[in-house]
Amino acid sequence: MRVPLSWLRDFAPFETDPTDVSSVAALAATLSDLGMVVDGMETVGEGLGGVVVARVTEIGAIKGADRIRRVLVDAGGEESVEVVCGAWNFAVGDLVPLATVGAVLPGDFTITARRMKGVVSHGMLCSGRELRLSEDSAGILVLDAATGAEPGTPLSEALGLEPDAIFDLDIETNRPDALSMAGVARDAAARLKLPFGIPEPLVEAGEGTEKPARVSVEASDLCPRLAARVLTGVTVGPSPRWLARRLALAGMRPINSVVDASNYVMLELGQPTHPYDLDRLGGGGLLVRRARPGEVLVSLDGVSRRLGAAADGSPADDCLICDASGQAVGIAGIMGGESTEIHEETQRVLLEAAHFAPMAIARTSKRLGLRSEASVRFERGTDPEGIPRAVARFCQLVATSGAGAAPVAGELVDVRAAVPPRPAVRVRVGRVNAVLGTDLDEAAIRGYLAPIGFESRPDGVEGLEVVIPSFRPDASREIDVIEEVARHHGYSRILRTRPTSPQVGALTGYQRDRRRVLEILAGTGATEAWTPTLLRPGDHQRVGLGGPSLEVENPLAREESVLRRTLLPGLLGALEYNAAHRHAQIRLCEVGHVFGWPPDGGPALPDEREYLGVALAGPGDDALTAVATWRTLAAALRLERADLVAGACPGLHPTRSCRLVVAATGTELGVLGEVDPDVLAGFGLAGRVERVGWIEVDLALLLSVPRRSEQLRPVSRFPSSDIDLAFLVEESTSAGEVEVTLAAAAGELAEEVTLFDVYRGGDMGEGRRSLAWHLRFAALDHTLTDEEVSSLRQRCVQAVEAAHPAHLRGK
Repeated sequence: MRVPLSWLRDFAPFETDPTDVSSVAALAATLSDLGMVVDGMETVGEGLGGVVVARVTEIGAIKGADRIRRVLVDAGGEESVEVVCGAWNFAVGDLVPLATVGAVLPGDFTITARRMKGVVSHGMLCSGRELRLSEDSAGILVLDAATGAEPGTPLSEALGLEPDAIFDLDIETNRPDALSMAGVARDAAARLKLPFGIPEPLVEAGEGTEKPARVSVEASDLCPRLAARVLTGVTVGPSPRWLARRLALAGMRPINSVVDASNYVMLELGQPTHPYDLDRLGGGGLLVRRARPGEVLVSLDGVSRRLGAAADGSPADDCLICDASGQAVGIAGIMGGESTEIHEETQRVLLEAAHFAPMAIARTSKRLGLRSEASVRFERGTDPEGIPRAVARFCQLVATSGAGAAPVAGELVDVRAAVPPRPAVRVRVGRVNAVLGTDLDEAAIRGYLAPIGFESRPDGVEGLEVVIPSFRPDASREIDVIEEVARHHGYSRILRTRPTSPQVGALTGYQRDRRRVLEILAGTGATEAWTPTLLRPGDHQRVGLGGPSLEVENPLAREESVLRRTLLPGLLGALEYNAAHRHAQIRLCEVGHVFGWPPDGGPALPDEREYLGVALAGPGDDALTAVATWRTLAAALRLERADLVAGACPGLHPTRSCRLVVAATGTELGVLGEVDPDVLAGFGLAGRVERVGWIEVDLALLLSVPRRSEQLRPVSRFPSSDIDLAFLVEESTSAGEVEVTLAAAAGELAEEVTLFDVYRGGDMGEGRRSLAWHLRFAALDHTLTDEEVSSLRQRCVQAVEAAHPAHLRGK
């Protein structure tokens, strides 16, 4: 937001010298320290020495040039001055600014005599942008003949220009009051201990007999307050030069006296208003209602906009300003309609000033992709109590525009519903000092709050009762008031001190275990990834998850509007990104939140859980790699046994996937297996990776699994004995269940039980496979004999054949 120093001086006597760089920089530093960051500064109105008023006396063509013309001007001297100009927006008799030879324009541009197409130009006719008087660079600045300036008069004298400083503020915080000149001046004056005041409108349109406007509000939850006033006898014309210049300095293009007055009030007080041509307004009044699904309005920018429904056809809570007959004439708080805009012929104006629900404006603005100066203010929250002042200020500006007789104003119509009250907050002096590390007393705190409109009084128990001003909807809690104290005390004055709280921070057991899980996975070669919580519509279907998804009502981007129910789409997208950057062989892990539908009978909020996802796309990674990674994790955490229960899982290969189930309780932790090739193809990974192993578990359930007591076993000093066993089993037989049986049968002498081969085909037969395990035995006190090893082997074979539909191969 561009803030002219001269405008700030309307509210407080700032002593900043706009021509003194250090003085301007000091005020800029004050504004930045208050949280209104100054991105840039510039001085205007300087560098106009040598620029005079000139009258055009002759315009002629130049041979061989069709884009420039020869112009003679009277600059107050004995002879006319000849210049060459490429602009075509002026005529003989017009008053224009002439930069004479030797003049130095803003930007250190020196004017010299130059020959163009055989004609010597002894100066330059200037645009408003070249003189930094406006943003208009489309043509020469044509001066109003009403200025009465004679040729040769210095331009600064003719226009009454004084040097001014412009501060370009970046208001990143949720400070709606800082989006107005009055709000910026209030904060700066409070810091500099200067008197501050908003002048009451001294000149208002005369009272008349015009009937009050008809105003009706049907959507009072979207529009808690709306005021309207009729002005008759209005003459629409150019705004006074001082007003137009201020708008231009603030970065806004002047349009006409009525529209400019509305924009001026918005910039000055932070309250957007909207003037309607009353003769184009059906029924002579206004109606505020919700948009009907599919309703269409052509806005002031000439675009036809569909309201009341989102792109997918679902209802949208849009608020409309309509005429008394119900015809939409504006999108509330964002932009007016084309049908009732102010024209040169307009004589009767209905002014609307309202307070809208901030979130309603933000949602509509976001959905339509339409932001305006008004919507930026409304979606942060405007002052509902400042509406009458804004209306009066508009009437004053229109009445003093100087175009014809003063208009006549009708009675103010003010419709109030549930306007938010001014909250009272208890602020503890001790809490202020504990948070800030200061030693402020009650009087000092009140001294910081009073100049910025926060009324306070002692509450009798070492604290203050602070009433939040209506123009600060962003402040509603004790900590918000403490922030105001910090800003006006000065962050640079707050010394570094030790926290006064005796409590020492520490991680919870869950947080420690969570970190431990990621450390274990890093040890397996996995890199932690963070993927977006919001997915594209259809991502769940691409990984085989059916059913409706949870959609966000007001997403930051339409293509990311669905809350994820699984980590699989995000990590597959991360794999695709890495593959596109020639890092296809990678292992990724993520701990993130997933969202399910609210449980029946519970709160109407998504069921939010924290999941662990592991995507294994390294060389040779597959379902068996996922099993090995799971076992590494389970062993490191000393988890009680979890069985691998075979079965198809969404997004995974139908015969290479299983569910993780706690053996003791039957609790399902998650899924494990290999991502289905069709799913990989859907994410652009076909041909880039061979296979992707996948693990996904509910982290809270995982960490709640009982832990085994750690039992240390001495390393045997005697040689071990190894055997291999291969069993022929049905496809439906779980390798994990067979392994559990083997481990139990092997007993305490078993050091290792490892599945090392899965074979299909050959003489296996349809629906059968071979599973081969490697077993290692060792005793602590002697070398196992052949008879002992043979007995262990026979015991293992018998146990498997008795517990499962399996038999030893080659038997």
